[in-house]
Amino acid sequence: MRLAILLFPGFTALDAVGPYEMLGQLPGAETLFVAERPGPVTNDNGNLTLVAEASLDDVTDPGIVVVPGGPTARLPLTPGPVQDWLKTVDAGTTWTTSVCTGSLVLGAAGLLAGRRATTHWLSLDHLAAYGAQPTGERVVIDGKYVTAAGVSSGIDMGLTLLGRIAGDRVAQSVQLLTEYDPQPPYDAGSPEKAPADLVAEWRARQQEIMNRQAR
Repeated sequence: MRLAILLFPGFTALDAVGPYEMLGQLPGAETLFVAERPGPVTNDNGNLTLVAEASLDDVTDPGIVVVPGGPTARLPLTPGPVQDWLKTVDAGTTWTTSVCTGSLVLGAAGLLAGRRATTHWLSLDHLAAYGAQPTGERVVIDGKYVTAAGVSSGIDMGLTLLGRIAGDRVAQSVQLLTEYDPQPPYDAGSPEKAPADLVAEWRARQQEIMNRQAR
């Protein structure tokens, strides 16, 4: 099965690399990083580059598509090559997936209307604008569409989908060999668990960013 991981300027690195590490272990998988044009694509911090091996035009029949997220202002949400490609290849995919704000990209392509979906908690309210039904779950499966919450949840999404496709034992083996056994030093990984003042601070920062973008 061909696995196409979309890259665009300003993508979040772990959104792409997490699923790559998990789903890339799918028996018989051909994994490709794809972008509007082949070549280096720089992440949201401007300090890490991944190489797209193929252009969008080169990849017309992926079995799985993974759309990473990034800062909202950098996402390919308007009509253009990425949106056209997603609409076209989605007709033939077995699974269409996203991580973090990548679900907004799928939503902008009209692929999540009427479907349950998730995204980063700071962007969850934006999903409804695309006709999706927002949920705060970490991984959401609705038909062939699989969306994951913020950044690190792409690893969970990859393992979940790997289990669906190849079976529990394969997914468990990948989890074991990557030693994915989260034991974070803090229990602040969601707005429900983090200190309330910290959540409020980041909501305010997000609003400031959106206000600046709207000017």
